[in-house]
Amino acid sequence: PKQRGSPREFKRHSSLQPRIGAMAPSILTNLGCAGGAAVITVTFIHPIDTVKTRLQVSGTGNARNYAELGLAGTCSTIAKEEGIAAFWKGIPAAWMREASYTSFRLGLYAPLKKAFGADKPDSPFIMKFAAGGASGGLGSIVGNPFDILKTKMMASETGLGLGATASSIYSNQGLIGFYKGIDANIMRAIVNNGTKMACYDQSKSLIKNNAPAPLNDGVPLQALASFVAGFFMTCTVAPFDICRTRLMNQPADKPKVYFNLFD
Repeated sequence: PKQRGSPREFKRHSSLQPRIGAMAPSILTNLGCAGGAAVITVTFIHPIDTVKTRLQVSGTGNARNYAELGLAGTCSTIAKEEGIAAFWKGIPAAWMREASYTSFRLGLYAPLKKAFGADKPDSPFIMKFAAGGASGGLGSIVGNPFDILKTKMMASETGLGLGATASSIYSNQGLIGFYKGIDANIMRAIVNNGTKMACYDQSKSLIKNNAPAPLNDGVPLQALASFVAGFFMTCTVAPFDICRTRLMNQPADKPKVYFNLFD
């Protein structure tokens, strides 16, 4: 009889290890993990997004001129007049947006990077940007209706709920109203995700090869690469973000002021 732990037994089990280690997560696993992480994250950063949206729509239509108040004044005014809970206006729509848009933009990046031939360490930056941009663009199409709802709810000082906001859009503009600003949103998502993912991959490789320990491995490496990617993403996406917010926040029951990205 075979002895447990014999060389033949060890060889038989160890031969399975490369195959087990080589098993990559499925696309559905990638989508689920990306969406779940994004929903948790947005719960904590939503107040910042609410303040940003108020500043972006400042002075348009009947909106208050928050730009004159500045960042601190905007936060203070919202807290005093609408309460602390106002910083989480639109959070149900934000959860749905992250569960759809972010699931696709992050979950599809690895498969698309492989399809574009950008999964090698020495792959060109432009190919990584193309893979990130493609996954972001696809995600923005899926998430645009929730983006519309989230933007309107965050910008509203009266506090309309998710159902009332969706009903107002549908009754005045039909289903097409949920895809208002889609051109700006797709462009924003392409630039956003393309820059973020490509810069993250590129900076992570550079830091790993050039930075001293312990910065070149583990959490410090990931944190530094994320910081670099976030900085460049913010710089490149800001103009598209403002255009998208202005397009999406137009009143559903009044004539349009902006018709497309270039207006």
